[in-house]
Amino acid sequence: MVIGEDLGTFEPWVRDYLAARGIMGTSILWFEYDGDSPLAPEKYRTQALASVNTHDLPPTAGYLAGDHVALRSRLGLLERSEAEERAEHNASLEKMLAMLRERGYLPEDGTGGSGGPGPSGSEERTIEALHLLLTQTPSVLLGVALVDAVGERRVQNQPGTTEALYPNWQVPLGGPDGSPVVLDDLPANARFNSLLAAVEEALHG
Repeated sequence: MVIGEDLGTFEPWVRDYLAARGIMGTSILWFEYDGDSPLAPEKYRTQALASVNTHDLPPTAGYLAGDHVALRSRLGLLERSEAEERAEHNASLEKMLAMLRERGYLPEDGTGGSGGPGPSGSEERTIEALHLLLTQTPSVLLGVALVDAVGERRVQNQPGTTEALYPNWQVPLGGPDGSPVVLDDLPANARFNSLLAAVEEALHG
């Protein structure tokens, strides 16, 4: 099984070229749009790996809170003001949260939002909701990033940087509070088990 990373900058014909040769694509939730709206899960490609996250994106907990905007601003990677970048991020995020509410994955009262101040567990609930949304795609593979399963917030790899700017691939896996998470502890990690159980239930009942 071969998966092509057809994301970011590539010519429009690339996806058809790969698909014609039996190479699956990669559909990342934050990049899949239908005009100005998030793409409905039913419209995702079948021959693809669907995922909320990828190695070059911030962990979803950090993304929901906009941590990546502050980081990129601090590293001098933004081409406009931090306020403008954050406003666009929040507007895009709200469209996704609206879809989750419309489909019943998040409550209409607004809890389970962007990881900021609010009811306990709202960030975790949102991450689970995003993954449950992707269980409704026809894509033959569904990816769950380990950083999302344990609540890590820190970026593992920040494109556009060097070692002098950011410790790419040197950030040890941690939980929501930054404390280390080792593989041997995963079977007892409540957050890890909750996400995987929710995805398993949605896929297989």
